[in-house]
Order: sequence, then structure tokens, then C-alpha cells
Amino acid sequence: MGRSPCCEKAHTNKGAWTKEEDDRLIAYIRAHGEGCWRSLPKAAGLLRCGKSCRLRWINYLRPDLKRGNFTEDEDDLIIKLHSLLGNKWSLIAGRLPGRTDNEIKNYWNTHIRRKLLSRGIDPATHRAMNEPAKTISFSAKEEVARERERSPAVKREKCPDLNLELRISPPNQRDGGGGGTLCFGCSTGIHKSKDCSCGGDNINGSSSYSGYDFLGIKAGGVLDYRSLEMK
Repeated sequence: MGRSPCCEKAHTNKGAWTKEEDDRLIAYIRAHGEGCWRSLPKAAGLLRCGKSCRLRWINYLRPDLKRGNFTEDEDDLIIKLHSLLGNKWSLIAGRLPGRTDNEIKNYWNTHIRRKLLSRGIDPATHRAMNEPAKTISFSAKEEVARERERSPAVKREKCPDLNLELRISPPNQRDGGGGGTLCFGCSTGIHKSKDCSCGGDNINGSSSYSGYDFLGIKAGGVLDYRSLEMK
């Protein structure tokens, strides 16, 4: 369901307002205020639509309306407000006391717009008409990324790889003479011990290192306790 009409248009006057109609509307609003525009025509004795009464009062009969031509200061203010607000004429009219939105809109289309075009200014953008279009700006992150791509790549020095693998190797063992079993001292890497009985230290220098037979651990990785002789 749509909104019901404010009046019966078949029984309303149309066209220009007469002096008598203006006087009735002014007298009623002065006595009772604006009130509801839908019921005002019948209360004021007018055969007019409520919308017609409202527009007649706001645009022509209000006592605070500013008559006459627009001044240069008003022109500059309208241009400034239009660059900020666009075609929001009611907001622009709220900053020009005594001027209506309809009046400002008509004045813009008939005078100010032509004035800006004659100066080489686009009325929609308020910029010079021969000004080159600006490229679309990217976000800050995209600008930084593009700058890095344009600049030479900075080679970062890499830290040398550190080998943190720890290895513990038993001391090399020397085979005592003819390859016999070593005593406890020689097995632990203590050579020339006074308690050595295996002859691990050969005076003639013929002894050799058997290698990685620490504490009787053979190549198979099994500890042979029988090779340890304690005295």
C-alpha cells in the first residue's frame, strides 16, 4: 500500500497563487505556526495541496527570505560548499541564511556553472579542464613493495653455517707389541704408565695405533670387559 494523497487533487486550485491566497496562508501561519502541512490547507480555507502550500511558504512567503541578487561573497561560498558537498542543495542552503535550496540550485545551473566553464574549471570536479588525470594511488604497502622492486636488490650477508654436531672420539690406542690385549692404562689412553704390563710403549718405536679401541670397544661397538685387567 502506498501513501495516501495529502488532498483530493480534483478539488484543488492549480497554477499561480493569487494575492488573496498568499494573505490567507501568511495569516494562518502567523497565528498557528506551520504545523502539519497535510491539514493546513483545509484549516486555512485554501483549495491548495499541502505540498503546494509548503513550497509557497518556504520559497516565497517566509519573512526571513533574502531577496535580490546573489553577492560575490555568496557566489564564492556556494562554489566552496559545492566542491565539498556536491549537489546537496539543502545542506548548502543551510549555510546561506535567507536562501532556499531551490533558489541556489537554479542559480548554480544558470550562472555559477557558466562562470566556472568560462574560467576553464570543470563544475563537477572544480579542477582545471586541461589538467591531466592523476593515476590511481596504491596503498602504502604496495608503494613500498614497488619501490623495493625498482631499487637494486640488497644482498644480505648470511651467517656461516655453524656445525653444532658434537663428536667425542676416544684416543687412538697403540697395539702393544705383537697385537696382544692392552692393559687398563693403555686402553684409557694413558701411555707410559708405570703399571703398564702389556708393553704398549715400544722402546724401538715399532708400536702402532690400532685406533678407536677405547676401553675395549671393538669395531662392532660391544664393550669387552675381559680386555680390562686391573692390578
